[in-house]
Amino acid sequence: MGSTAAASSLPASAGSGENLVLILDYGSQYTHLITRRVRQLGVLSLCVSGTAPLAALEGLRPRAIVLSGGPHSVHATGAPTFPEGFLDFADGAGAHVLGVCYGMQLLVQSLGGAVEPGERQEYGKMNVEVTASSSALYGEAETGKRQTVWMSHGDEVVKLPEGFEVVARSVQGAVAAIENQEKRFYGLQYHPEVTHSPQGMETLRRFLFDVCGIKADWKMQDVLDEEIKTIQSMVDPDEHVICALSGGVDSTVAATLVHKAIGDRLHCVFVDNGLLRYKERERVMSTFESDLHLPVTCVDASEQFLSKLKGVEDPEQKRKIIGREFIAVFDDFAHKLEQKIGKRPEYLVQGTLYPDVIESCPPPGSGRTHSHTIKSHHNVGGLPKDMKLKLIEPLKLLFKDEVRKLGSILDVPDSFLKRHPFPGPGLAVRVLGDVTKGNALDTLRQVDEIFVQAIKDAGLYDKIWQAFAVFLPVQTVGVQGDQRTHSNAVVLRAITSEDGMTADWYYFGHEFLVDVVNKICNNVRGINRVCQDITSKPPATVEWE
Repeated sequence: MGSTAAASSLPASAGSGENLVLILDYGSQYTHLITRRVRQLGVLSLCVSGTAPLAALEGLRPRAIVLSGGPHSVHATGAPTFPEGFLDFADGAGAHVLGVCYGMQLLVQSLGGAVEPGERQEYGKMNVEVTASSSALYGEAETGKRQTVWMSHGDEVVKLPEGFEVVARSVQGAVAAIENQEKRFYGLQYHPEVTHSPQGMETLRRFLFDVCGIKADWKMQDVLDEEIKTIQSMVDPDEHVICALSGGVDSTVAATLVHKAIGDRLHCVFVDNGLLRYKERERVMSTFESDLHLPVTCVDASEQFLSKLKGVEDPEQKRKIIGREFIAVFDDFAHKLEQKIGKRPEYLVQGTLYPDVIESCPPPGSGRTHSHTIKSHHNVGGLPKDMKLKLIEPLKLLFKDEVRKLGSILDVPDSFLKRHPFPGPGLAVRVLGDVTKGNALDTLRQVDEIFVQAIKDAGLYDKIWQAFAVFLPVQTVGVQGDQRTHSNAVVLRAITSEDGMTADWYYFGHEFLVDVVNKICNNVRGINRVCQDITSKPPATVEWE
């Protein structure tokens, strides 16, 4: 899927673009935050590659376009720039353009201004002062006032294009905000989307509602209605669909949505790949049958998956193998279903989310045509090219919290919606190295169960985005029962997050950790050392592989 979601991925109602905001991504680690902040204000935003051809935007008439920040210098060879004809496209759409950091510098350079390496690079929290009473981004009441913002730039604007005005400067004198209200161009040298810019959301709010005249009319009910229409128009009345249920929130909401759209022509399959958590199969099947009333067939393919994974240590290779085996299982299921109903299913439903899509894309300016991924997802990067089934991904424009809101509208039980995320490749990305070696999987299941149950008992489960254990392929020296041991180590990880794109580690109290470690070492054979992962994302990812 291109560099990020293409225009064809949009709900039908977004095509008119009356209240659509496009975010052109130039590689900033904060780009997804702009997308989220706009959505939090009730406006549909879509992140696309900043270097995507204009054909990818065909049919869209966005009211606003935001050029994101990025790690590049506009002077660097191969630095990303917007596609040829972009300025005419924006003008023809009547769109207001806001450049952020690199995006502002790119806008200035492209319109005839000058950007040069700054005498003093500005990184981190800085104070800026609003200097122009005529500013549309700040308003007359902010003139002469200072606000704290988050800077991250080495170059600076030294000459404005014709018709532009400086409306804010840093305390060091650098240009911090510019406007050309007549041409609908605006620029911020800092990042308004991060929490380190306390008044940044108000600036975005003024830009969207006061400057662009956008209405806050994007609601989850509208998303549901449009997705149902899209699925019904995509799937012919006599066609059948398979849904891959993982037991997680995403695939369950996707299945419930598609079931609402096409009814009994949806056939759900839950695959036990041998990489599930403790008693996951029994618990999930019970929930599907008693609470969600979804027609689900359980396929035990654990031996098939584990035999293919035997001896494989590379995490990307593990993901590819798991992706291929899933599709093989689905193809076999489709063949048996064809014999039963007399028609072969044409489509496969997956619960791919927007972060999955974004993280599986090459960064602009990288020179890569294929994914320079943080990780490939089995439902994005691991699918074989010769897959016979066509994909339906009704959630691929949504973040996790938005999926939960959608699930609530679909009457998915709240207890199910609050479940912590579980990766598609399962415990394969939590057992480092060969997942079939020794008793690693069963050991990890026991450790993970003790950890998560302790979190629930302490009333902390809903405060944590995701909690799990990781099995390390190393052995450490210990003393258990007055005997010297040489056993394995595990790592406990718990994070807080809004959407999984960024995350902070959760701080447990001393008493809680002591209790958990004692339970693990006393009850799980083969473990004599427990560590805690206290790394945020970035620089780490959520999972270890």
